[in-house]
Amino acid sequence: MTAPADPGAVYPVGLRLAGRRVVVVGGGQVAHRRVAGLLEARALVTVVSPEVTPALEALVAPGSVTWHQRGWAEGDLAGAWYAVAATDDPAVNAAVAAEAERDRVFCARADDRGLSSAWTPAVGRQGDLVVGVHGGGDPQRAVGVRDAVLTGLTDGSIADRASRTASVAPGSVVLVGGGPGDPGLVTVRGRQAVATADVVVADHLAPQALLASLPADVEVIDASKLPRGRSMAQEQINELLVSRALAGKRVVRLKGGDSFVFGRGYEEVEACVAAGVPVEVVPGVTSAIGVPELAGIPVTHRGMTHEFVVVSGHVPPGHPASLVDWAALGRLRGTIVVLMGVDTAPAIAAALVEHGRAADTPVAVVTDGATPAQRTLRTTLTGLAATITDEGVRPPAVWVVGDVVSLGA
Repeated sequence: MTAPADPGAVYPVGLRLAGRRVVVVGGGQVAHRRVAGLLEARALVTVVSPEVTPALEALVAPGSVTWHQRGWAEGDLAGAWYAVAATDDPAVNAAVAAEAERDRVFCARADDRGLSSAWTPAVGRQGDLVVGVHGGGDPQRAVGVRDAVLTGLTDGSIADRASRTASVAPGSVVLVGGGPGDPGLVTVRGRQAVATADVVVADHLAPQALLASLPADVEVIDASKLPRGRSMAQEQINELLVSRALAGKRVVRLKGGDSFVFGRGYEEVEACVAAGVPVEVVPGVTSAIGVPELAGIPVTHRGMTHEFVVVSGHVPPGHPASLVDWAALGRLRGTIVVLMGVDTAPAIAAALVEHGRAADTPVAVVTDGATPAQRTLRTTLTGLAATITDEGVRPPAVWVVGDVVSLGA
């Protein structure tokens, strides 16, 4: 006889389903969500349903899921450790639950929690930590509490001291791309790394709000490189990362944008590897794409451009240190995104026009992207120099050349 719905009667337990057979009856969106969680637990999943969602079907071809393309049949739970009844037919779900009850297999009915022998909690994961919340019969309540706990673990307001302690020896470095400025655009993995750091070596373009939430015992080192101003030498940054890691600290190198897009991140990886320091790279949202996007400008658009190029403008065309083929860029029809190119903008615009780009090609200059001070200035290649001067544009700024600029207007 099936137990009645009583929130107080739930016994929370973690099922270790790796390598064990689980049967999901149904192929819709609910089934898809359940399968995703079961695969994360490395269960051997069998789906029984005449039809499945495209996302579920995509899991069948590589062998992640076994699909019986038919309706439910008595005996389908043979050998199963756990079952999910997730069809649109209550009679089928009842039959699945009845067989599960008879065979002593716990079963979650998606259509009726009261008739389920197992309730699926709201689950969240952070590394090897799993958070599961039962909401006393209210799924939305469970989701809200789960999300609050995960947010706290991510931003450090809920301290997972065991995780930090375990990560200290023998020392390591994580390069975190912090995105274009808004702390909300940092990846979940990036936030986790910062929240568990012993030392954070940060640039001025990194999301500063993340630093404010760190515990007082976390060492924060300012490694800013101001344009034509004070800056920490790259060699000194490399030495800091290595020395702190060799001292047994978990070191996070927090940068703006993405560490490998004009961020000299790979030089830091090389320094760590040479010193025998374990190093991890966490990609970030690069300002080359994120900042134009926040201004409403797509770097590609169907029927308008089939390519986009990201260019460093820190040295002008014709400079002995320049590695850019400006003649080739002038012949392109697609989008050009220029980073670190405020002072050199007039020379770059002139070179593009000289080598074939139309003088009236639209240009957008986005300053202070992903911050409350963000603004977008619109001009053309021939008008760019005057716009930079008249509007007092200073770094950080990203400017975009191409027909896509007109879309954001």
